[in-house]
Amino acid sequence: MAKKDKTYSSALHEQDGITPPEILSTNSANTIKANRKNQPSVKDLVTGIIAGNITSLSRAITLIESTHPKHSKKANDIITACLPYANKSVRIGITGVPGVGKSTFIEAFGTYITSIGKKVAVLAVDPSSTLSKGSILGDKTRMEDLVKDKNAFIRPSASGDSLGGVARKTRESIILCEAAGFDTIIIETVGVGQSETAVHSMVDFFLLLKLAGAGDELQGIKRGIIEMADAIVINKADGDNVKAAKLAKVEFNRALHLYPQKASGWSPKVALSSALKREGISEVWDLIQDYLKATTSNNYFSENRTHQNKFWLLQTIEERLKSNFYNASKIKSTLKSQIELVETGKTTPFAAAEYLLSL
Repeated sequence: MAKKDKTYSSALHEQDGITPPEILSTNSANTIKANRKNQPSVKDLVTGIIAGNITSLSRAITLIESTHPKHSKKANDIITACLPYANKSVRIGITGVPGVGKSTFIEAFGTYITSIGKKVAVLAVDPSSTLSKGSILGDKTRMEDLVKDKNAFIRPSASGDSLGGVARKTRESIILCEAAGFDTIIIETVGVGQSETAVHSMVDFFLLLKLAGAGDELQGIKRGIIEMADAIVINKADGDNVKAAKLAKVEFNRALHLYPQKASGWSPKVALSSALKREGISEVWDLIQDYLKATTSNNYFSENRTHQNKFWLLQTIEERLKSNFYNASKIKSTLKSQIELVETGKTTPFAAAEYLLSL
Protein backbone atom coordinates (compact mmCIF):
# COMPACT_ATOMS: atom_id res chain seq x y z
CA MET A 1 0.00 0.00 0.00
CA ALA A 2 1.14 3.57 -0.70
CA LYS A 3 2.11 5.66 2.33
CA LYS A 4 -0.36 8.33 3.38
CA ASP A 5 2.27 11.09 3.50
CA LYS A 6 3.48 10.40 -0.06
CA THR A 7 2.64 13.16 -2.55
CA TYR A 8 2.01 12.77 -6.25
CA SER A 9 2.54 15.23 -9.06
CA SER A 10 -0.44 13.80 -10.94
CA ALA A 11 -3.94 12.73 -10.00
CA LEU A 12 -3.25 9.47 -11.86
CA HIS A 13 -0.94 7.09 -10.06
CA GLU A 14 -0.57 3.39 -9.45
CA GLN A 15 -0.73 1.77 -6.04
CA ASP A 16 0.78 -1.55 -5.11
CA GLY A 17 -1.70 -4.36 -5.53
CA ILE A 18 -2.04 -7.67 -3.77
CA THR A 19 0.20 -10.37 -5.16
CA PRO A 20 -1.75 -13.62 -5.57
CA PRO A 21 -0.31 -16.73 -3.92
CA GLU A 22 2.29 -18.30 -6.20
CA ILE A 23 0.76 -21.76 -5.84
CA LEU A 24 -2.62 -20.47 -7.06
CA SER A 25 -1.15 -18.95 -10.21
CA THR A 26 0.96 -22.01 -10.91
CA ASN A 27 -1.92 -24.44 -10.45
CA SER A 28 -4.21 -22.39 -12.69
CA ALA A 29 -1.60 -22.21 -15.43
CA ASN A 30 -0.93 -25.94 -15.20
CA THR A 31 -4.65 -26.72 -15.37
CA ILE A 32 -5.05 -24.60 -18.51
CA LYS A 33 -2.05 -26.27 -20.15
CA ALA A 34 -3.33 -29.73 -19.25
CA ASN A 35 -6.78 -28.99 -20.68
CA ARG A 36 -5.25 -27.76 -23.91
CA LYS A 37 -3.13 -30.87 -24.30
CA ASN A 38 -5.84 -33.35 -23.30
CA GLN A 39 -8.31 -32.69 -26.09
CA PRO A 40 -11.22 -35.17 -26.07
CA SER A 41 -11.35 -37.77 -28.82
CA VAL A 42 -14.03 -37.92 -31.50
CA LYS A 43 -15.62 -40.86 -29.67
CA ASP A 44 -15.73 -38.95 -26.37
CA LEU A 45 -17.26 -35.87 -27.97
CA VAL A 46 -19.88 -37.87 -29.88
CA THR A 47 -20.79 -39.85 -26.75
CA GLY A 48 -21.15 -36.60 -24.82
CA ILE A 49 -23.26 -34.95 -27.53
CA ILE A 50 -25.67 -37.88 -27.76
CA ALA A 51 -25.97 -37.85 -23.97
CA GLY A 52 -26.91 -34.17 -24.13
CA ASN A 53 -23.70 -32.87 -22.59
CA ILE A 54 -23.50 -29.13 -23.35
CA THR A 55 -19.72 -28.95 -22.89
CA SER A 56 -19.18 -31.67 -25.50
CA LEU A 57 -21.62 -29.94 -27.86
CA SER A 58 -19.88 -26.58 -27.45
CA ARG A 59 -16.41 -28.05 -28.01
CA ALA A 60 -17.60 -29.92 -31.11
CA ILE A 61 -19.13 -26.77 -32.61
CA THR A 62 -15.88 -24.93 -31.95
CA LEU A 63 -14.09 -27.66 -33.88
CA ILE A 64 -16.34 -27.48 -36.93
CA GLU A 65 -16.12 -23.68 -36.95
CA SER A 66 -12.34 -23.83 -36.93
CA THR A 67 -10.56 -22.98 -40.17
CA HIS A 68 -7.45 -24.89 -39.13
CA PRO A 69 -6.82 -27.78 -41.58
CA LYS A 70 -5.93 -30.25 -38.79
CA HIS A 71 -9.41 -29.84 -37.26
CA SER A 72 -11.24 -30.61 -40.50
CA LYS A 73 -11.08 -34.42 -40.36
CA LYS A 74 -12.00 -34.55 -36.69
CA ALA A 75 -14.99 -32.28 -37.34
CA ASN A 76 -16.15 -34.39 -40.28
CA ASP A 77 -15.90 -37.56 -38.21
CA ILE A 78 -18.04 -35.99 -35.49
CA ILE A 79 -20.70 -34.86 -37.96
CA THR A 80 -20.81 -38.29 -39.63
CA ALA A 81 -21.21 -40.03 -36.28
CA CYS A 82 -24.00 -37.63 -35.24
CA LEU A 83 -26.01 -37.84 -38.48
CA PRO A 84 -28.05 -40.93 -37.46
CA TYR A 85 -29.28 -38.99 -34.42
CA ALA A 86 -30.14 -35.78 -36.31
CA ASN A 87 -33.04 -34.55 -38.48
CA LYS A 88 -35.57 -34.88 -35.65
CA SER A 89 -36.28 -31.22 -35.04
CA VAL A 90 -38.10 -28.26 -36.48
CA ARG A 91 -35.72 -25.60 -37.78
CA ILE A 92 -36.93 -22.01 -37.52
CA GLY A 93 -35.19 -19.03 -39.10
CA ILE A 94 -35.84 -15.61 -37.58
CA THR A 95 -34.78 -12.39 -39.23
CA GLY A 96 -35.52 -8.68 -39.15
CA VAL A 97 -33.80 -5.35 -39.34
CA PRO A 98 -31.55 -4.30 -36.43
CA GLY A 99 -33.70 -2.84 -33.65
CA VAL A 100 -36.78 -4.91 -34.41
CA GLY A 101 -36.29 -6.83 -31.18
CA LYS A 102 -34.98 -10.19 -32.42
CA SER A 103 -33.11 -11.10 -29.25
CA THR A 104 -36.02 -10.13 -27.00
CA PHE A 105 -38.46 -12.04 -29.19
CA ILE A 106 -36.24 -15.14 -29.33
CA GLU A 107 -35.85 -15.14 -25.56
CA ALA A 108 -39.62 -14.89 -25.04
CA PHE A 109 -40.27 -17.46 -27.77
CA GLY A 110 -37.58 -19.85 -26.51
CA THR A 111 -38.77 -19.57 -22.91
CA TYR A 112 -42.31 -20.42 -24.00
CA ILE A 113 -41.11 -23.44 -25.99
CA THR A 114 -39.19 -24.87 -23.03
CA SER A 115 -42.20 -24.26 -20.78
CA ILE A 116 -44.24 -26.72 -22.89
CA GLY A 117 -41.59 -29.43 -22.59
CA LYS A 118 -39.42 -28.73 -25.63
CA LYS A 119 -35.65 -28.30 -25.87
CA VAL A 120 -34.49 -25.29 -27.85
CA ALA A 121 -31.10 -24.43 -29.35
CA VAL A 122 -30.46 -20.89 -30.54
CA LEU A 123 -27.73 -20.41 -33.13
CA ALA A 124 -27.31 -16.66 -33.11
CA VAL A 125 -25.10 -15.07 -35.73
CA ASP A 126 -23.28 -11.89 -34.69
CA PRO A 127 -22.00 -9.58 -37.44
CA SER A 128 -18.22 -9.41 -37.78
CA SER A 129 -16.50 -6.10 -38.30
CA THR A 130 -15.14 -5.75 -41.82
CA LEU A 131 -12.22 -3.81 -40.35
CA SER A 132 -11.19 -5.58 -37.16
CA LYS A 133 -12.88 -8.93 -38.01
CA GLY A 134 -14.12 -8.99 -34.41
CA SER A 135 -17.61 -9.64 -33.03
CA ILE A 136 -19.26 -8.73 -29.73
CA LEU A 137 -21.08 -12.07 -29.37
CA GLY A 138 -23.49 -10.55 -26.88
CA ASP A 139 -26.54 -12.73 -27.39
CA LYS A 140 -26.05 -14.59 -24.12
CA THR A 141 -26.03 -11.23 -22.35
CA ARG A 142 -29.21 -10.09 -24.10
CA MET A 143 -31.04 -13.38 -23.36
CA GLU A 144 -30.46 -13.46 -19.61
CA ASP A 145 -33.43 -15.68 -18.73
CA LEU A 146 -33.11 -18.17 -21.58
CA VAL A 147 -29.40 -18.72 -21.01
CA LYS A 148 -30.20 -20.00 -17.49
CA ASP A 149 -32.78 -22.47 -18.80
CA LYS A 150 -31.50 -26.05 -18.56
CA ASN A 151 -33.52 -26.99 -21.65
CA ALA A 152 -32.01 -24.21 -23.78
CA PHE A 153 -28.67 -23.81 -25.50
CA ILE A 154 -27.47 -20.50 -26.96
CA ARG A 155 -24.49 -20.43 -29.27
CA PRO A 156 -23.44 -17.01 -30.60
CA SER A 157 -21.06 -17.23 -33.55
CA ALA A 158 -19.22 -14.62 -35.56
CA SER A 159 -20.50 -14.25 -39.11
CA GLY A 160 -17.00 -13.81 -40.52
CA ASP A 161 -16.91 -13.45 -44.29
CA SER A 162 -19.52 -16.13 -44.99
CA LEU A 163 -22.51 -15.54 -47.23
CA GLY A 164 -24.85 -12.91 -45.91
CA GLY A 165 -23.61 -13.04 -42.34
CA VAL A 166 -24.51 -16.66 -41.68
CA ALA A 167 -21.85 -18.23 -39.50
CA ARG A 168 -19.54 -20.64 -41.24
CA LYS A 169 -20.67 -24.21 -40.54
CA THR A 170 -24.05 -23.17 -39.16
CA ARG A 171 -25.60 -26.07 -41.05
CA GLU A 172 -23.32 -28.57 -39.37
CA SER A 173 -24.03 -26.98 -35.99
CA ILE A 174 -27.72 -27.73 -36.56
CA ILE A 175 -26.92 -31.43 -36.94
CA LEU A 176 -24.93 -31.50 -33.71
CA CYS A 177 -27.68 -29.71 -31.78
CA GLU A 178 -30.27 -32.17 -33.08
CA ALA A 179 -28.05 -35.09 -32.07
CA ALA A 180 -27.83 -33.56 -28.59
CA GLY A 181 -31.61 -33.83 -28.25
CA PHE A 182 -32.74 -30.32 -29.12
CA ASP A 183 -36.06 -30.64 -30.94
CA THR A 184 -36.39 -26.96 -31.85
CA ILE A 185 -33.56 -25.12 -33.58
CA ILE A 186 -33.73 -21.34 -33.95
CA ILE A 187 -31.34 -19.55 -36.28
CA GLU A 188 -31.11 -15.80 -35.85
CA THR A 189 -29.64 -13.72 -38.66
CA VAL A 190 -27.98 -10.33 -38.46
CA GLY A 191 -30.79 -8.95 -40.60
CA VAL A 192 -28.62 -7.37 -43.26
CA GLY A 193 -27.45 -8.20 -46.76
CA GLN A 194 -28.27 -11.66 -48.05
CA SER A 195 -28.42 -13.36 -44.66
CA GLU A 196 -32.12 -14.06 -45.16
CA THR A 197 -31.45 -16.01 -48.36
CA ALA A 198 -28.78 -18.14 -46.71
CA VAL A 199 -30.87 -18.90 -43.61
CA HIS A 200 -33.92 -19.67 -45.75
CA SER A 201 -31.90 -22.48 -47.35
CA MET A 202 -31.44 -24.29 -44.05
CA VAL A 203 -34.74 -23.96 -42.16
CA ASP A 204 -38.23 -25.43 -42.29
CA PHE A 205 -40.06 -22.27 -41.27
CA PHE A 206 -38.97 -18.71 -41.99
CA LEU A 207 -40.20 -15.97 -39.67
CA LEU A 208 -39.88 -12.28 -40.50
CA LEU A 209 -40.07 -9.74 -37.66
CA LYS A 210 -41.27 -6.26 -38.61
CA LEU A 211 -41.95 -2.95 -36.92
CA ALA A 212 -44.97 -0.71 -37.34
CA GLY A 213 -45.04 3.03 -37.70
CA ALA A 214 -41.52 3.40 -39.06
CA GLY A 215 -42.17 3.25 -42.79
CA ASP A 216 -41.33 -0.42 -42.55
CA GLU A 217 -44.57 -1.57 -44.18
CA LEU A 218 -43.84 -0.22 -47.65
CA GLN A 219 -40.18 -1.14 -47.38
CA GLY A 220 -41.20 -4.70 -46.63
CA ILE A 221 -43.52 -4.80 -49.63
CA LYS A 222 -40.70 -3.67 -51.94
CA ARG A 223 -38.23 -6.25 -50.73
CA GLY A 224 -38.22 -9.82 -51.99
CA ILE A 225 -37.91 -11.12 -48.45
CA ILE A 226 -41.69 -11.37 -48.08
CA GLU A 227 -41.66 -14.00 -50.80
CA MET A 228 -39.55 -16.17 -48.51
CA ALA A 229 -41.46 -15.52 -45.28
CA ASP A 230 -43.85 -18.16 -43.97
CA ALA A 231 -45.09 -15.70 -41.35
CA ILE A 232 -44.71 -12.03 -40.58
CA VAL A 233 -44.78 -11.03 -36.93
CA ILE A 234 -45.16 -7.37 -36.12
CA ASN A 235 -43.24 -6.97 -32.89
CA LYS A 236 -43.46 -4.29 -30.21
CA ALA A 237 -47.26 -4.23 -30.54
CA ASP A 238 -47.80 -2.66 -27.15
CA GLY A 239 -48.61 0.67 -25.53
CA ASP A 240 -49.14 3.54 -27.96
CA ASN A 241 -47.92 1.36 -30.82
CA VAL A 242 -50.87 -1.08 -30.79
CA LYS A 243 -52.95 0.93 -33.24
CA ALA A 244 -50.06 1.31 -35.71
CA ALA A 245 -49.31 -2.42 -35.40
CA LYS A 246 -52.90 -3.36 -36.25
CA LEU A 247 -52.81 -1.09 -39.30
CA ALA A 248 -49.52 -2.63 -40.37
CA LYS A 249 -51.07 -6.08 -40.07
CA VAL A 250 -53.80 -5.06 -42.49
CA GLU A 251 -51.25 -3.65 -44.94
CA PHE A 252 -49.11 -6.78 -44.88
CA ASN A 253 -52.13 -9.03 -45.35
CA ARG A 254 -53.04 -7.02 -48.43
CA ALA A 255 -49.48 -7.22 -49.74
CA LEU A 256 -49.31 -11.00 -49.29
CA HIS A 257 -52.24 -11.45 -51.67
CA LEU A 258 -50.11 -9.93 -54.44
CA TYR A 259 -47.58 -12.76 -54.29
CA PRO A 260 -47.98 -16.10 -56.09
CA GLN A 261 -48.81 -19.20 -54.07
CA LYS A 262 -45.83 -20.80 -52.37
CA ALA A 263 -44.59 -24.26 -53.40
CA SER A 264 -45.45 -25.44 -49.90
CA GLY A 265 -49.13 -24.69 -50.48
CA TRP A 266 -49.01 -22.59 -47.31
CA SER A 267 -50.49 -19.10 -47.20
CA PRO A 268 -48.21 -16.85 -45.08
CA LYS A 269 -49.86 -15.41 -41.99
CA VAL A 270 -49.44 -12.08 -40.19
CA ALA A 271 -49.44 -11.90 -36.39
CA LEU A 272 -48.85 -9.34 -33.64
CA SER A 273 -46.58 -9.75 -30.65
CA SER A 274 -45.03 -7.91 -27.76
CA ALA A 275 -41.91 -9.82 -26.84
CA LEU A 276 -41.29 -7.46 -23.93
CA LYS A 277 -44.68 -8.27 -22.38
CA ARG A 278 -44.60 -11.91 -23.60
CA GLU A 279 -47.84 -11.38 -25.53
CA GLY A 280 -48.71 -13.16 -28.79
CA ILE A 281 -45.87 -15.67 -28.35
CA SER A 282 -48.00 -18.80 -27.97
CA GLU A 283 -49.99 -17.77 -31.05
CA VAL A 284 -46.81 -17.71 -33.11
CA TRP A 285 -45.94 -21.23 -31.94
CA ASP A 286 -49.46 -22.45 -32.81
CA LEU A 287 -49.08 -20.92 -36.25
CA ILE A 288 -45.83 -22.85 -36.77
CA GLN A 289 -47.57 -26.08 -35.72
CA ASP A 290 -50.28 -25.45 -38.31
CA TYR A 291 -47.58 -24.98 -40.94
CA LEU A 292 -45.87 -28.23 -39.97
CA LYS A 293 -49.14 -30.18 -40.18
CA ALA A 294 -49.91 -28.74 -43.61
CA THR A 295 -46.45 -29.31 -45.11
CA THR A 296 -46.11 -32.79 -43.61
CA SER A 297 -49.42 -33.94 -45.05
CA ASN A 298 -48.55 -32.74 -48.58
CA ASN A 299 -44.93 -34.08 -48.34
CA TYR A 300 -43.41 -30.62 -48.85
CA PHE A 301 -41.56 -30.82 -45.53
CA SER A 302 -39.48 -33.86 -46.56
CA GLU A 303 -39.06 -32.59 -50.14
CA ASN A 304 -37.72 -29.28 -48.84
CA ARG A 305 -35.21 -31.06 -46.56
CA THR A 306 -33.97 -33.07 -49.58
CA HIS A 307 -33.60 -29.90 -51.64
CA GLN A 308 -31.70 -28.25 -48.79
CA ASN A 309 -29.26 -31.16 -48.60
CA LYS A 310 -28.46 -30.73 -52.28
CA PHE A 311 -27.88 -27.03 -51.70
CA TRP A 312 -25.61 -27.81 -48.74
CA LEU A 313 -23.59 -30.17 -50.94
CA LEU A 314 -22.91 -27.48 -53.54
CA GLN A 315 -22.12 -24.89 -50.89
CA THR A 316 -19.68 -27.25 -49.18
CA ILE A 317 -17.90 -27.94 -52.46
CA GLU A 318 -17.56 -24.21 -53.15
CA GLU A 319 -16.28 -23.62 -49.62
CA ARG A 320 -13.74 -26.44 -49.85
CA LEU A 321 -12.49 -25.30 -53.26
CA LYS A 322 -12.01 -21.78 -51.94
CA SER A 323 -10.20 -23.03 -48.84
CA ASN A 324 -7.93 -25.38 -50.81
CA PHE A 325 -7.09 -22.61 -53.26
CA TYR A 326 -5.97 -20.06 -50.66
CA ASN A 327 -4.12 -22.66 -48.57
CA ALA A 328 -2.10 -23.99 -51.53
CA SER A 329 1.62 -23.23 -51.11
CA LYS A 330 1.97 -21.87 -54.67
CA ILE A 331 -0.94 -19.48 -54.17
CA LYS A 332 0.35 -18.26 -50.80
CA SER A 333 3.74 -17.41 -52.27
CA THR A 334 2.38 -15.79 -55.44
CA LEU A 335 -0.77 -14.01 -54.29
CA LYS A 336 1.09 -11.20 -52.51
CA SER A 337 3.22 -10.37 -55.56
CA GLN A 338 0.15 -10.36 -57.82
CA ILE A 339 -1.65 -8.00 -55.45
CA GLU A 340 1.35 -5.65 -55.56
CA LEU A 341 1.29 -5.72 -59.38
CA VAL A 342 -2.41 -4.85 -59.35
CA GLU A 343 -1.88 -2.02 -56.86
CA THR A 344 0.92 -0.50 -58.98
CA GLY A 345 -1.12 -0.80 -62.16
CA LYS A 346 1.28 -3.28 -63.80
CA THR A 347 -1.48 -5.84 -64.32
CA THR A 348 -5.25 -6.02 -64.09
CA PRO A 349 -7.26 -7.88 -61.44
CA PHE A 350 -8.61 -10.17 -64.15
CA ALA A 351 -5.17 -11.02 -65.55
CA ALA A 352 -3.84 -11.63 -62.02
CA ALA A 353 -6.75 -13.91 -61.21
CA GLU A 354 -6.28 -15.82 -64.46
CA TYR A 355 -2.60 -16.32 -63.67
CA LEU A 356 -3.27 -17.52 -60.11
CA LEU A 357 -5.97 -19.93 -61.24
CA SER A 358 -3.59 -21.42 -63.82
CA LEU A 359 -0.98 -22.39 -61.20
